[in-house]
Amino acid sequence: MPTGYTPAARDPDGVKVKVVLFGASGMVGQGVLRACLEEPEVTEVVAVGRRTLGKSAPKLREVRHADFSDLTPIAGELSGAEACFYCLGVSSVGLGHEEYEKITYDYTLEAARVVAADNPHVTFVYVSGEGTDSTEQGRVFWARVKGRTENALMAMDMRTYAFRPGWIQPVHGETSATRWYRLAYRFTSWLYPLLRRVTPRYVTSTEHLGRAMIAVARLDGSGPRVLRTDQITRLGG
Repeated sequence: MPTGYTPAARDPDGVKVKVVLFGASGMVGQGVLRACLEEPEVTEVVAVGRRTLGKSAPKLREVRHADFSDLTPIAGELSGAEACFYCLGVSSVGLGHEEYEKITYDYTLEAARVVAADNPHVTFVYVSGEGTDSTEQGRVFWARVKGRTENALMAMDMRTYAFRPGWIQPVHGETSATRWYRLAYRFTSWLYPLLRRVTPRYVTSTEHLGRAMIAVARLDGSGPRVLRTDQITRLGG
């Protein structure tokens, strides 16, 4: 358990959690969805996306919506969630600054606004990334935008955690929607066992990410609110 965490007391009958999940079709989101569906304490997973996931499970309910800049039309579908796991994101490679900022900042804040509207005690977990710039003053554009997004979420009236993973290894067949990411993982997957031994502080997996998100949903807002790779791995171990 990372230093500074005091796990919330567990209800003998189990803490029941309704989860709203954004980005379930991406590599990280696939791992998080798998962890949620396997976790007995998660009673329902509401996956919000533009297209269907092509899978079914008793606890899974999909909500399809095209415009992520305005989630008001589906607010009722997201009501009553105890946790929101926000795994939606894109690479800045090949995107203009305005488009990247819209997807990274605007979409995320809109999701937080709608999910927290009727539940200020919701736990909102945002997948950021290693190198995020909390000062918003650095030279790297994507890092500044991620930092601004984290800061805005932390200022909202909800329990926010920012995950900053480094290398994320898919371990149960999860695949990235980005072609060059898929190719990179295909040709570098053999490095994962080596990296875990040599640089364990910067290496985690989709399985650990999913479990760690569920774990922080039990913390009632306690502990460090920005988690780096080694903390994610320990918390999700």
